Formats: sequence, structure tokens, C-alpha cells
Amino acid sequence: MDPHAIEQAAKFIGAGLAAIGTGAAGIGVGTLFGQFLNGALRNPSAVEGQFGRLIFGFAVTEALGIFALLIAFLLLFAV
Repeated sequence: MDPHAIEQAAKFIGAGLAAIGTGAAGIGVGTLFGQFLNGALRNPSAVEGQFGRLIFGFAVTEALGIFALLIAFLLLFAV
């Protein structure tokens, strides 16, 4: 088999595996906001104290998703 074809296949497999992180970030954001809404409906007086933590968790989760997408693009186009 051609070594270039094997290298290209490995690049596509690696980029696909790295792109899984973007989907996982979407699942994480959905879970985060769902649980916040569940807690807010149970105890509305605690919403103000937890909102900052919600935004921080959202930012960290989205950053990890963007990093995973960046790695996938780097594997496809830079390596």
C-alpha cells in the first residue's frame, strides 16, 4: 500500500476523533443549562448566587469544544 495513502487515512481518522470533542462540548453545555434550570425551578432564591458559576462553566465547556475543533483543523490542514 502507498505510504502517502496510509498517512492521509491516519490524518482523517485523527481529525475525526478530535472532532468528537465538539459534540461532547455540545452535550456538556446542554447538561449544564438543563441542570441549572432544574435547580432554579426548585429553589428560585439561589439563582443569583449560581449564575456566575453557570457562565464560567459554559465558557470553559465551549473553550474545550473550540480547542477540539482547532486540533481537528490542524490535523487536516497543517500536518
